[in-house]
Amino acid sequence: MAFTSKDVMELRQRTGVGMMDCKKALVATDGDMEAAIDFLREKGMATAAKKEARIAAEGIVFAASKNGKSVLLEVNCESDFVAGGPVFKEYVAQVADYILDNTNATVEDVIAAMQPVTNEYVMKMGEKLSIRRFTVYEANDTVVDTYIHMGGKIGVMVEATNGTSAEVIHDVALQIAAANAQYVTRDEVPQSEVDHEREILKAQAMNEDSNKPEAIIEKMLIGRINKFYKEVCLTEQVFVKNGDLTVAQYLKQNGDAKIIRFTRYAMGEGLQKREDDFVGEVMAQAHLNK
Repeated sequence: MAFTSKDVMELRQRTGVGMMDCKKALVATDGDMEAAIDFLREKGMATAAKKEARIAAEGIVFAASKNGKSVLLEVNCESDFVAGGPVFKEYVAQVADYILDNTNATVEDVIAAMQPVTNEYVMKMGEKLSIRRFTVYEANDTVVDTYIHMGGKIGVMVEATNGTSAEVIHDVALQIAAANAQYVTRDEVPQSEVDHEREILKAQAMNEDSNKPEAIIEKMLIGRINKFYKEVCLTEQVFVKNGDLTVAQYLKQNGDAKIIRFTRYAMGEGLQKREDDFVGEVMAQAHLNK
């Protein structure tokens, strides 16, 4: 599998490792991005890797509620100028309102139904508009809260057991926005993901000292897997508003609230840039060819 200087730059952005080491990793893995990340982590060069590629698309994450239903929605456009403007937000609000009135609709359904409105706003703003994704929660003996950070760069929607105070569930939404949990509890983490992480951590330990006895490595792995859970599981994370508590401890102190589920959108995650970064590509290629 061939790779380009853009791939090297993306790998560097996702791992924080130097350009030449990123290039070597892509060579060693035949251009496979995810395998290259694992390669660098096994070598101890990348301590962590972002799950998403560089955020480059423009647009906003938006939240709205109506008749006991809430929606978290991402709509993309071509420029940050349009994304920050009132006309684009007016359009996104109309999309959200349609979704709340048609909660069984798919993304494709919404795109089709909103096409006349979309065409109207494309004419107004002069940019392509894309309804990318949405999630709807319906409060049914539960409590739902939404939180939008940095004007639409990150959005979170959380559902908790009935009786959870507005302050507590909002604090949890802030936590998810800040610390990017992937799951509520460790029981939700797929075994395949745990096994994959274990393989990487074991390779790390062996690369640190190939003479370590197997029993010592296994003990090290227990601690490192627990650290992994503390990073990806909401209830095991350190509470951002009080570093002396975990989120689970905070919930227990406040009515023993239970978080049922959550959705977190980071605007543009996984999308490619609208325009090529020619200067960056030329500079990267110059460095790689030295």
